[in-house]
Amino acid sequence: MTHQLFEGRDHAALYQKYRYSPPGEVKDIIIQYLDKKKERPHVLAVDLGCGTGQITRQLAPHFQEVVGFDISEAQLEEARTVAAYPNLTYRVGKAEDLPLPDGSVDLLTVATAVHWFDQPKFLAEAGRVLKPGGCMALVDFKLSTMRLHYHNCGDKLTNIYEEAIEQLKPHMNSRVIQSEGDMEDIYTLIPFPDKERIQAIKATISIPVSSLMGFIESWSMFQTYKKTDAQSAEKLLSNTQKRILEEMGATAPETQIQETREYCCVLASKPQ
Repeated sequence: MTHQLFEGRDHAALYQKYRYSPPGEVKDIIIQYLDKKKERPHVLAVDLGCGTGQITRQLAPHFQEVVGFDISEAQLEEARTVAAYPNLTYRVGKAEDLPLPDGSVDLLTVATAVHWFDQPKFLAEAGRVLKPGGCMALVDFKLSTMRLHYHNCGDKLTNIYEEAIEQLKPHMNSRVIQSEGDMEDIYTLIPFPDKERIQAIKATISIPVSSLMGFIESWSMFQTYKKTDAQSAEKLLSNTQKRILEEMGATAPETQIQETREYCCVLASKPQ
């Protein structure tokens, strides 16, 4: 069944504030793939496990209608607070049981969520709702490939970040561990013969140290740890920020650093 670990309002607010959209390059790869497989116009795009709508909003200019589905109403409420396009709506729904007609969807996307699905059931449902020539695009990134940069101390900052991951690993869900494999497992399961997997799509952004801490706080494994031992979880977060700032020679949590992560994109087209 679909895992339900992101339904609290506080956790949803963290997602909205500290999770950012995949790079435009990923969205361009998806749309270009769809254009090759299916003639325009593209009518309906569906984003599953949409959360607070980071990639859902990117799709709106390219379709007549875009619908984001998530099992968490709290996540969807956050998504609806962001000014968006009139052709974009959000609905509660499961990836394995979509309230959509057969052969009605041009593009089905999933960003950093497919590891939470019942994958065989999801793939069967994708095959049902996609139009002939319709496409599936799965996007994810690996926490283990993230790198931090600040003057000449980037490697040391990355080491501090990796130590935080190690401390949280006992609280990591097995589905998150699976997500560190560049979606190789689900790529193998996809029944469509026309499919490809694009790895190591790099994206670098500049963020304040405080936002990096917010990103860590939004992780499911941090939230699990916090439910078990809130004091220790908060101490881990504050100590990580303190060590990073000290290594940078900075005092303000709003000091900007650069973060690089690597995305993977799985693309597949339903046979005509």
